[in-house]
Amino acid sequence: MGFSLGFFVLLAILISSCKSSGRSDSPSIFSSDQTAEAAKVVASANEDLTKIKVLYKENEGKREDIKKALETDNAEDVKKLSDQVVSLINDGSENAKSAVDKLEQAQEMQINDDYREYLRLKEESLKREQEAFENYRQAARTLRDNYDPKNAVMRDKVKEDFKKRVENYRELMEQARDYSNRANEIAKQALQQQQSQ
Repeated sequence: MGFSLGFFVLLAILISSCKSSGRSDSPSIFSSDQTAEAAKVVASANEDLTKIKVLYKENEGKREDIKKALETDNAEDVKKLSDQVVSLINDGSENAKSAVDKLEQAQEMQINDDYREYLRLKEESLKREQEAFENYRQAARTLRDNYDPKNAVMRDKVKEDFKKRVENYRELMEQARDYSNRANEIAKQALQQQQSQ
């Protein structure tokens, strides 16, 4: 996943940033804003993301296992592994939705513009990851429900659909990394700004 445990650390950097991006109606970090409350909401979102990361780490070899099962036309393994992937992604989806909701909630609070932009970019990153995993879930579901190595036309069609969805998964994950990197750059700039004051 694009979110790391460093997510909360970067967030703390932005919280400690003393300067808003210049809008006069935007609170500074020292005004009576909701930055501390937003940080708690985001910490809760980070707990959701940590649960997803654990699921992901524990099961990241499944894609290779499915690929190998497809190469050997092992229908039983393809269906079993695909079903496991569908279940895992279903399990992680609720946590991802919860994290997105919390990031949206934090953005609606009275916080400085840099912090808000950071959260917006992290939210966009997470949404791309959700979309990527939904693509992968659909691919696994297609394999689980339709893979038949004895029917060459259907087998090839299912394999091609799987290949396209996996490629789409990769592209969406790259977009998610881009959003996350942009957010991290904002955090880095905020830290540099704070250190130069």
